[in-house]
Amino acid sequence: MLHRTHDLISPVPGTGRQIHSFHFGPTDGAGKIYIQASLHADELPGMLVAWHLKQRLRELEQAGRLNHEIVLVPVANPVGLEQVLMDVPLGRYELESGQNFNRLFVDVSGQVGDEVEPHLGDDPQHNARLIRTSLRRALEAQVPSTQLQSQRLTLQRLACDADMVLDLHCDFEAVAHLYTTPEAWPKVEPLSRYLGAQASLLATDSGGQSFDECFTLVWWELQQRFNHRFEIPQGSFSVTVELRGQLDVDHHTASADADAILDYLTDFGAIGGTAAPQPELLYPATPLAAVEPVTTPAGGLLVFHVLPGEEMSAGQLIADVIDPITDRITPVRCTQPGLLYARSLRRMATAGMVVAHVAGREAYRSGYLLSP
Repeated sequence: MLHRTHDLISPVPGTGRQIHSFHFGPTDGAGKIYIQASLHADELPGMLVAWHLKQRLRELEQAGRLNHEIVLVPVANPVGLEQVLMDVPLGRYELESGQNFNRLFVDVSGQVGDEVEPHLGDDPQHNARLIRTSLRRALEAQVPSTQLQSQRLTLQRLACDADMVLDLHCDFEAVAHLYTTPEAWPKVEPLSRYLGAQASLLATDSGGQSFDECFTLVWWELQQRFNHRFEIPQGSFSVTVELRGQLDVDHHTASADADAILDYLTDFGAIGGTAAPQPELLYPATPLAAVEPVTTPAGGLLVFHVLPGEEMSAGQLIADVIDPITDRITPVRCTQPGLLYARSLRRMATAGMVVAHVAGREAYRSGYLLSP
């Protein structure tokens, strides 16, 4: 195991933060896997899973079973991790800029396309090597001016040449679910099975330039640009893995999730050996554009009638919002059938607040598809 430290821009004199990356396996092996946790710093189940992975990967490396290089970043957001205001962690948005830590990653696809176009040929693997080299060079040439920008660039530089990127998150109260692209789904479906994901949500571009899509979109956009001229492979695929809810931080669950990821990496060929048989797929992959963010038109006490993981019918009651002053009860219902995979941790709703997400099967939304 190689431990590397990456300094971030110091926002003011006398302060400084680092990203710590742990590198396992051969750097000249069959490929590269990148795994990070807690990019939203108040989402901690993935951090514990990453800690379990670190112990297991060290053992697998010593046993000579790693076929791919595996890079692990257990704490992907030291900036947000320190944002605690009066005992409340605030790890989703940077307080200085108000920006979501998982948005606005750098898009260099146009620059990469311009650089590689004169050198592309008929060999897709040759094209992939050109693109990876150009992508690394383009990201290294970026000059960040803030601590947040340097954190984003550090993570992108670590992951840009990986064949697979796993970004470990969680929701508020939720069942296990994941996000990836339709193009990557055949490769990702075994991961959904091993993790017991109850929703797998697919979108090529959900908007916002999130961490996972900043890699897959480079390859997809180059494929669109050079369509019918050069064969561009899908040189990288990414998955945002939502490890249930924020309070699901315990060794039993984290160890099981780490085992599931290692089984998937074994099945993928990154780890030598025989993977456990793939379990059944608990819920079919569905479009992210079919997800209904269920909102409440009024504020008040939020009282749920259903749990994450329950199947909803159109018009089914999800929660009551109670005004304790007027005694008015506002029912909150979904409009689409589907699986309720996540709900809010808050129990005092504000008017217009998203209180739950339901994974439907028929796409009906377009444009920006992510939460704020």
